[in-house]
Amino acid sequence: MEITTKLSSHPASDERLAEILADPGFGNYFTDHMLLVEWTPEKGWHDARIEAYGPLSLDPATAVLHYAQEIFEGMKAYRHADGSIWAFRPEANAQRMARSSKRLALPTLEIEDFVQSVFELVKVDQRWVPEASEGNEKSLYLRPFMFASEPFLGVRAAHHVTYMVIASPAGSYFKGGVKPVRIWLSEDYTRAGRGGMGAAKTGGNYASSLVAQEEAYSHGCDQVVFLDAAEGKYVEELGGMNLYFVYADGRIVTPEVGTILEGITRSSIIELAGKLGYQVEERKFAIDEWRAGVASGEITEVFACGTAAVVTPVGELVWEGGSLPSIPAGGVGETLRKQLVDVQFGRAEDTFGWMRRII
Repeated sequence: MEITTKLSSHPASDERLAEILADPGFGNYFTDHMLLVEWTPEKGWHDARIEAYGPLSLDPATAVLHYAQEIFEGMKAYRHADGSIWAFRPEANAQRMARSSKRLALPTLEIEDFVQSVFELVKVDQRWVPEASEGNEKSLYLRPFMFASEPFLGVRAAHHVTYMVIASPAGSYFKGGVKPVRIWLSEDYTRAGRGGMGAAKTGGNYASSLVAQEEAYSHGCDQVVFLDAAEGKYVEELGGMNLYFVYADGRIVTPEVGTILEGITRSSIIELAGKLGYQVEERKFAIDEWRAGVASGEITEVFACGTAAVVTPVGELVWEGGSLPSIPAGGVGETLRKQLVDVQFGRAEDTFGWMRRII
């Protein structure tokens, strides 16, 4: 992909950037530049450019505003102790975006072009990648996304699509250390059904989860877990994270994919756990198995994973009229989390070949 670059005339000052990187939070600040590429049936992908970060000008009839034809990815760039900058499994994000594109009737961006687009923006805005240390997991969060940018109100796949990459410095997800989350069991709402968009990373899936998430907050919970749409008995995933259940005999069970998002962190945890000697089962997992397993002590640990938090212990499960007792954070999730984070930040050998050097 041929990418032109026009540098911003108003980049953040060194003083302002230092202030931001000292406490970036998540999704609060954005780098000096953004990447854009256009697509039409006649020209294919064209006009790839990096320019100053700023607002978009959209026609009120822009298709994405009416029919939600949109997909996105989430990944991070990590600065290692020697100052080099790395990405974690960017090809896996590219492959998932390609799968999401097909499900949403959007054009597919080649894996090489996806990786190049992300790397080029990081190179231009490399000063925004924070320094990290043990216990401080600062990184640069990267958000590639694609949307129907054609101004047209007919219901069909758009004939003009825009792909973009923006970046935002991110602090440690957990301030003061990793803490178990309290989970609300949604029995009125489902996230996706057979033949739906559950396996695609698209904004509509997240929009549909928000009312259930608000319900969780109203019951003093941090996150919501969904059951399958067909029978209402099998655990699927949290609002934005995949789940794992650790058994006393050393087995780890995680719900199978199909109607849930195939997380990059999820697959990495499965590979890492297997290398550490754990037997990992991907299968249907009933909510009654969760309840019975915790009650009997057979399930000794529950944790969730995702790009932002990496691995999060799950404590108490709550539903209308009942709850399971809180499970203390266990050693399996903690071990997997540390091993994965150490690879990402260059503190441990990357025996899987997951890391890709950007700079």
